[in-house]
Amino acid sequence: MSTFSNRPASALLVIDVQNSVMANAHDRDRVVENINTLIDKARASGVPVVWIQHSDADLQRDSEGWQYVPELLRLDSEPLVHKVYGDSFEDTELENVLAERRVGRIVVAGAQTDACIRSTIHGAFTRGYDVTLVGDAHTTEDWSLYGAPPPDKVIAHTNLYWAEQRAPGRRGGTVATAHVIF
Repeated sequence: MSTFSNRPASALLVIDVQNSVMANAHDRDRVVENINTLIDKARASGVPVVWIQHSDADLQRDSEGWQYVPELLRLDSEPLVHKVYGDSFEDTELENVLAERRVGRIVVAGAQTDACIRSTIHGAFTRGYDVTLVGDAHTTEDWSLYGAPPPDKVIAHTNLYWAEQRAPGRRGGTVATAHVIF
């Protein structure tokens, strides 16, 4: 549906599944496996896979921690978007990458649920995209020492509130990996 009249395509965004980001991630191996399943589904359907890679003072570009986890393999033909803010659209070429491919719907997987995932799904939604969050293909660390709920609760809450997001001309939603249709 989206607010873009001439952008019927979908894309899979793989956000920040980097060594340092995933080092202490909740249910890491299952989430990475689900992301691999999504990548395979997208490629088989001819849907663009767009890789998002974060850097900042604690995650130095080109460092080992900055690299994507070794279980995920990006094809040279797949776009790679570098970012320094939580929202993958903010001060990046992501909008241009999606517009070139006529994408009006994004399917989101990756890390961190309570930071870059939430920022990106909200950023995309307010920009007019339909946004599907893959409920079993995003994760976060345990920030409960700082007052956050445990990671499984952060993930569950994000899935719950995103499941029914609606706005004029666009919609959000949460689905499991097994139910993603491109």
